[in-house]
Amino acid sequence: MAMPALPRQTRPELEHDYTRSTELGYEPPEAAGFIRCLSHGFPTPLARWHYHDEYELHLITATSGKVFVGDWIGQFQPGHLVLTGPRLPHNWISMDLPEGGVPERDLVIQFQHAPIAASCETIPELRELLPLLERARHGVEFFGLQAQAAQHWQRIKARQGLARFAAFCGLMSELAHSTDFRLLSSTQLQSEDNDAELDQINAIVSRITDHLAEPFSAADLAQELGMTESRFSRFFRRATGNRFTDFVNLVRVNRACQLLMETDHYITRIAYDVGFNNMANFNRRFLNIKGMTPSEYRKQGTGRFGMK
Repeated sequence: MAMPALPRQTRPELEHDYTRSTELGYEPPEAAGFIRCLSHGFPTPLARWHYHDEYELHLITATSGKVFVGDWIGQFQPGHLVLTGPRLPHNWISMDLPEGGVPERDLVIQFQHAPIAASCETIPELRELLPLLERARHGVEFFGLQAQAAQHWQRIKARQGLARFAAFCGLMSELAHSTDFRLLSSTQLQSEDNDAELDQINAIVSRITDHLAEPFSAADLAQELGMTESRFSRFFRRATGNRFTDFVNLVRVNRACQLLMETDHYITRIAYDVGFNNMANFNRRFLNIKGMTPSEYRKQGTGRFGMK
Protein backbone atom coordinates (compact mmCIF):
# COMPACT_ATOMS: atom_id res chain seq x y z
CA MET A 1 0.00 0.00 0.00
CA ALA A 2 1.45 3.34 -1.04
CA MET A 3 2.24 5.81 1.70
CA PRO A 4 0.24 9.06 1.53
CA ALA A 5 2.20 12.02 0.22
CA LEU A 6 3.48 14.38 2.84
CA PRO A 7 1.98 17.87 2.71
CA ARG A 8 4.15 20.31 0.78
CA GLN A 9 6.03 22.68 3.05
CA THR A 10 5.09 26.25 2.15
CA ARG A 11 6.17 28.26 5.17
CA PRO A 12 9.75 29.28 5.89
CA GLU A 13 11.69 27.35 8.50
CA LEU A 14 12.86 29.12 11.65
CA GLU A 15 16.60 28.67 12.18
CA HIS A 16 17.54 27.96 15.79
CA ASP A 17 20.92 28.34 17.50
CA TYR A 18 21.13 24.63 18.24
CA THR A 19 21.21 23.87 14.49
CA ARG A 20 24.24 26.13 13.89
CA SER A 21 26.94 23.49 13.82
CA THR A 22 30.60 24.28 13.21
CA GLU A 23 30.50 21.45 10.66
CA LEU A 24 28.23 23.66 8.53
CA GLY A 25 30.62 26.60 8.70
CA TYR A 26 29.45 28.43 11.82
CA GLU A 27 31.95 29.84 14.29
CA PRO A 28 32.04 28.17 17.73
CA PRO A 29 29.67 30.03 20.09
CA GLU A 30 32.53 30.82 22.48
CA ALA A 31 34.52 32.45 19.66
CA ALA A 32 31.84 34.90 18.51
CA GLY A 33 30.07 37.72 20.27
CA PHE A 34 26.97 39.29 18.76
CA ILE A 35 28.71 39.44 15.35
CA ARG A 36 28.93 36.03 13.67
CA CYS A 37 30.81 35.27 10.44
CA LEU A 38 29.88 32.33 8.24
CA SER A 39 31.02 31.00 4.88
CA HIS A 40 29.64 28.01 3.03
CA GLY A 41 29.49 26.38 -0.37
CA PHE A 42 26.58 24.95 -2.33
CA PRO A 43 24.75 22.63 -2.09
CA THR A 44 24.39 22.82 1.71
CA PRO A 45 21.66 22.22 4.30
CA LEU A 46 21.91 25.93 5.08
CA ALA A 47 20.42 26.90 1.71
CA ARG A 48 16.70 26.59 2.27
CA TRP A 49 13.60 28.76 2.57
CA HIS A 50 14.13 30.00 6.13
CA TYR A 51 14.33 32.95 8.50
CA HIS A 52 16.00 33.80 11.80
CA ASP A 53 16.07 36.46 14.49
CA GLU A 54 19.30 38.11 13.32
CA TYR A 55 20.09 40.54 10.54
CA GLU A 56 22.09 38.84 7.81
CA LEU A 57 24.43 40.40 5.27
CA HIS A 58 24.81 37.98 2.39
CA LEU A 59 27.52 38.21 -0.33
CA ILE A 60 27.49 35.70 -3.21
CA THR A 61 30.98 34.85 -4.47
CA ALA A 62 30.23 32.05 -6.98
CA THR A 63 27.44 30.73 -9.26
CA SER A 64 24.23 32.39 -10.38
CA GLY A 65 20.56 31.57 -9.97
CA LYS A 66 17.34 32.73 -8.32
CA VAL A 67 17.02 34.60 -5.04
CA PHE A 68 13.90 34.78 -2.87
CA VAL A 69 13.57 37.52 -0.24
CA GLY A 70 10.14 37.83 1.33
CA ASP A 71 7.73 38.13 -1.59
CA TRP A 72 10.49 39.19 -4.02
CA ILE A 73 11.92 36.88 -6.69
CA GLY A 74 15.01 37.91 -8.64
CA GLN A 75 18.27 36.79 -10.20
CA PHE A 76 21.69 36.69 -8.57
CA GLN A 77 25.28 36.29 -9.73
CA PRO A 78 28.70 36.71 -8.06
CA GLY A 79 28.81 40.04 -6.25
CA HIS A 80 25.15 39.96 -5.21
CA LEU A 81 25.01 41.74 -1.83
CA VAL A 82 21.83 41.76 0.30
CA LEU A 83 21.03 42.72 3.90
CA THR A 84 17.97 40.97 5.33
CA GLY A 85 16.26 41.94 8.56
CA PRO A 86 15.07 39.74 11.43
CA ARG A 87 12.52 37.10 10.45
CA LEU A 88 12.49 38.07 6.76
CA PRO A 89 12.40 34.74 4.83
CA HIS A 90 15.07 34.23 2.18
CA ASN A 91 16.87 31.68 0.03
CA TRP A 92 19.42 31.58 -2.79
CA ILE A 93 19.21 28.71 -5.31
CA SER A 94 22.17 28.19 -7.67
CA MET A 95 21.15 27.12 -11.17
CA ASP A 96 24.58 26.68 -12.84
CA LEU A 97 26.45 24.41 -10.44
CA PRO A 98 29.49 22.51 -11.69
CA GLU A 99 29.56 18.81 -10.93
CA GLY A 100 30.26 18.35 -7.24
CA GLY A 101 29.11 21.85 -6.33
CA VAL A 102 31.31 24.72 -5.15
CA PRO A 103 33.27 24.94 -1.85
CA GLU A 104 32.46 28.63 -1.30
CA ARG A 105 29.38 30.46 -2.51
CA ASP A 106 28.32 32.66 0.40
CA LEU A 107 30.08 35.04 2.78
CA VAL A 108 27.67 35.89 5.57
CA ILE A 109 27.62 38.16 8.62
CA GLN A 110 24.86 37.77 11.19
CA PHE A 111 24.22 40.22 14.03
CA GLN A 112 21.49 40.91 16.54
CA HIS A 113 19.31 43.97 16.90
CA ALA A 114 19.12 44.32 20.69
CA PRO A 115 22.80 45.19 21.36
CA ILE A 116 22.77 47.92 18.71
CA ALA A 117 19.42 49.34 19.86
CA ALA A 118 20.57 49.43 23.49
CA SER A 119 23.92 50.98 22.59
CA CYS A 120 22.24 53.73 20.58
CA GLU A 121 20.85 55.07 23.85
CA THR A 122 24.33 55.98 25.07
CA ILE A 123 26.47 56.03 21.90
CA PRO A 124 24.97 58.61 19.51
CA GLU A 125 27.31 57.63 16.66
CA LEU A 126 25.61 54.24 16.37
CA ARG A 127 22.30 55.93 15.58
CA GLU A 128 23.56 56.33 12.01
CA LEU A 129 22.72 52.63 11.58
CA LEU A 130 19.05 52.92 12.47
CA PRO A 131 17.74 53.98 9.02
CA LEU A 132 19.73 51.13 7.44
CA LEU A 133 18.28 48.61 9.90
CA GLU A 134 14.78 49.91 9.19
CA ARG A 135 15.30 49.37 5.47
CA ALA A 136 16.62 45.87 6.14
CA ARG A 137 13.16 44.79 7.33
CA HIS A 138 12.28 44.57 3.63
CA GLY A 139 15.64 43.34 2.31
CA VAL A 140 18.19 45.73 0.78
CA GLU A 141 20.26 44.94 -2.30
CA PHE A 142 23.45 47.03 -2.64
CA PHE A 143 25.23 47.78 -5.90
CA GLY A 144 28.91 48.49 -6.52
CA LEU A 145 30.12 47.31 -3.09
CA GLN A 146 31.10 43.72 -3.86
CA ALA A 147 34.88 44.11 -3.53
CA GLN A 148 34.64 46.28 -0.43
CA ALA A 149 32.17 43.87 1.21
CA ALA A 150 34.49 40.90 0.62
CA GLN A 151 37.44 42.80 2.12
CA HIS A 152 35.37 43.87 5.13
CA TRP A 153 34.24 40.28 5.65
CA GLN A 154 37.82 39.02 5.67
CA ARG A 155 38.86 41.70 8.19
CA ILE A 156 35.92 40.95 10.49
CA LYS A 157 36.46 37.20 10.25
CA ALA A 158 40.15 37.56 11.17
CA ARG A 159 39.49 39.61 14.31
CA GLN A 160 37.93 39.07 17.70
CA GLY A 161 36.70 41.27 20.52
CA LEU A 162 36.90 45.03 20.14
CA ALA A 163 38.90 44.76 16.92
CA ARG A 164 36.08 42.73 15.34
CA PHE A 165 33.52 45.27 16.46
CA ALA A 166 35.61 48.11 15.01
CA ALA A 167 35.90 46.28 11.67
CA PHE A 168 32.16 45.58 11.73
CA CYS A 169 31.42 49.28 12.30
CA GLY A 170 33.54 50.14 9.27
CA LEU A 171 31.44 47.87 7.07
CA MET A 172 28.14 49.07 8.49
CA SER A 173 29.16 52.71 8.05
CA GLU A 174 29.81 52.06 4.37
CA LEU A 175 26.41 50.36 3.94
CA ALA A 176 24.60 53.04 5.94
CA HIS A 177 25.98 55.78 3.68
CA SER A 178 25.44 53.91 0.41
CA THR A 179 22.92 55.52 -1.92
CA ASP A 180 23.05 52.84 -4.62
CA PHE A 181 20.56 50.27 -3.32
CA ARG A 182 17.01 49.03 -3.72
CA LEU A 183 14.42 47.62 -1.35
CA LEU A 184 13.22 44.16 -2.32
CA SER A 185 10.14 42.97 -0.48
CA SER A 186 7.74 45.81 0.28
CA THR A 187 7.20 49.55 0.77
CA GLN A 188 8.87 51.60 3.46
CA LEU A 189 7.48 54.81 4.88
CA GLN A 190 9.68 57.81 4.18
CA SER A 191 8.00 60.71 5.92
CA GLU A 192 9.31 64.19 6.58
CA ASP A 193 6.11 65.16 8.37
CA ASN A 194 5.79 65.64 12.10
CA ASP A 195 5.25 62.73 14.49
CA ALA A 196 1.49 63.23 14.71
CA GLU A 197 1.08 63.10 10.93
CA LEU A 198 3.41 60.10 10.69
CA ASP A 199 1.26 58.35 13.30
CA GLN A 200 -1.77 59.04 11.10
CA ILE A 201 -0.04 57.52 8.08
CA ASN A 202 1.09 54.49 10.08
CA ALA A 203 -2.48 53.98 11.29
CA ILE A 204 -3.79 54.14 7.72
CA VAL A 205 -1.13 51.72 6.45
CA SER A 206 -1.88 49.30 9.30
CA ARG A 207 -5.58 49.52 8.54
CA ILE A 208 -4.97 48.73 4.87
CA THR A 209 -2.67 45.80 5.58
CA ASP A 210 -4.93 44.34 8.29
CA HIS A 211 -8.15 44.61 6.28
CA LEU A 212 -7.14 44.12 2.65
CA ALA A 213 -10.49 42.77 1.52
CA GLU A 214 -12.28 45.99 2.52
CA PRO A 215 -12.82 48.77 -0.03
CA PHE A 216 -10.64 51.83 0.56
CA SER A 217 -11.38 55.31 -0.68
CA ALA A 218 -8.97 58.22 -0.54
CA ALA A 219 -11.99 60.54 -0.23
CA ASP A 220 -13.32 58.69 2.84
CA LEU A 221 -9.93 58.59 4.57
CA ALA A 222 -9.33 62.24 3.80
CA GLN A 223 -12.66 63.10 5.40
CA GLU A 224 -11.76 61.08 8.51
CA LEU A 225 -8.53 63.06 8.85
CA GLY A 226 -10.24 66.38 8.22
CA MET A 227 -8.38 66.96 4.96
CA THR A 228 -9.40 67.69 1.43
CA GLU A 229 -8.84 64.77 -0.91
CA SER A 230 -6.11 66.64 -2.80
CA ARG A 231 -4.25 67.46 0.43
CA PHE A 232 -4.55 63.84 1.61
CA SER A 233 -3.19 62.61 -1.72
CA ARG A 234 -0.14 64.90 -1.48
CA PHE A 235 0.35 63.96 2.18
CA PHE A 236 0.14 60.22 1.48
CA ARG A 237 2.46 60.32 -1.51
CA ARG A 238 5.07 62.34 0.38
CA ALA A 239 5.02 59.81 3.24
CA THR A 240 5.01 56.55 1.27
CA GLY A 241 6.43 57.47 -2.11
CA ASN A 242 3.26 56.14 -3.75
CA ARG A 243 -0.10 57.40 -4.84
CA PHE A 244 -2.83 56.06 -2.57
CA THR A 245 -4.40 53.72 -5.13
CA ASP A 246 -0.99 52.44 -6.24
CA PHE A 247 -0.04 51.77 -2.63
CA VAL A 248 -3.22 49.80 -1.93
CA ASN A 249 -2.67 47.72 -5.08
CA LEU A 250 0.97 47.14 -4.13
CA VAL A 251 0.09 45.94 -0.63
CA ARG A 252 -2.66 43.70 -1.99
CA VAL A 253 -0.38 42.17 -4.61
CA ASN A 254 2.38 41.62 -2.03
CA ARG A 255 -0.10 39.82 0.22
CA ALA A 256 -1.26 37.78 -2.77
CA CYS A 257 2.37 36.80 -3.35
CA GLN A 258 2.63 35.55 0.21
CA LEU A 259 -0.54 33.47 -0.20
CA LEU A 260 0.65 32.11 -3.55
CA MET A 261 3.89 30.99 -1.92
CA GLU A 262 2.50 29.68 1.37
CA THR A 263 -0.85 28.14 0.43
CA ASP A 264 -2.39 25.98 -2.26
CA HIS A 265 -5.50 28.17 -2.50
CA TYR A 266 -6.97 28.78 -5.94
CA ILE A 267 -5.74 32.00 -7.50
CA THR A 268 -9.31 33.27 -7.80
CA ARG A 269 -9.81 32.85 -4.06
CA ILE A 270 -6.55 34.65 -3.31
CA ALA A 271 -7.56 37.55 -5.55
CA TYR A 272 -10.81 38.03 -3.64
CA ASP A 273 -9.16 37.50 -0.25
CA VAL A 274 -6.79 40.43 -0.87
CA GLY A 275 -9.51 42.78 -2.09
CA PHE A 276 -9.69 42.36 -5.88
CA ASN A 277 -13.25 41.76 -7.06
CA ASN A 278 -12.30 41.47 -10.71
CA MET A 279 -9.87 38.80 -11.92
CA ALA A 280 -8.86 40.73 -15.01
CA ASN A 281 -7.92 43.69 -12.82
CA PHE A 282 -6.04 41.42 -10.41
CA ASN A 283 -4.06 39.79 -13.22
CA ARG A 284 -3.28 43.16 -14.80
CA ARG A 285 -2.12 44.75 -11.52
CA PHE A 286 -0.09 41.67 -10.61
CA LEU A 287 1.65 41.63 -13.98
CA ASN A 288 2.43 45.35 -13.78
CA ILE A 289 3.95 45.08 -10.29
CA LYS A 290 5.69 41.69 -10.42
CA GLY A 291 6.43 41.36 -14.13
CA MET A 292 4.73 37.96 -14.35
CA THR A 293 1.29 36.42 -13.92
CA PRO A 294 0.12 34.98 -10.59
CA SER A 295 0.41 31.43 -11.92
CA GLU A 296 3.96 32.10 -13.17
CA TYR A 297 4.86 33.58 -9.80
CA ARG A 298 3.55 30.52 -7.95
CA LYS A 299 5.45 28.21 -10.31
CA GLN A 300 8.70 30.11 -9.84
CA GLY A 301 8.08 30.35 -6.11
CA THR A 302 8.50 26.60 -5.69
CA GLY A 303 12.18 27.24 -6.38
CA ARG A 304 12.64 28.72 -2.92
CA PHE A 305 12.76 25.14 -1.60
CA GLY A 306 15.45 24.20 -4.12
CA MET A 307 12.92 22.42 -6.34
CA LYS A 308 13.24 22.65 -10.11
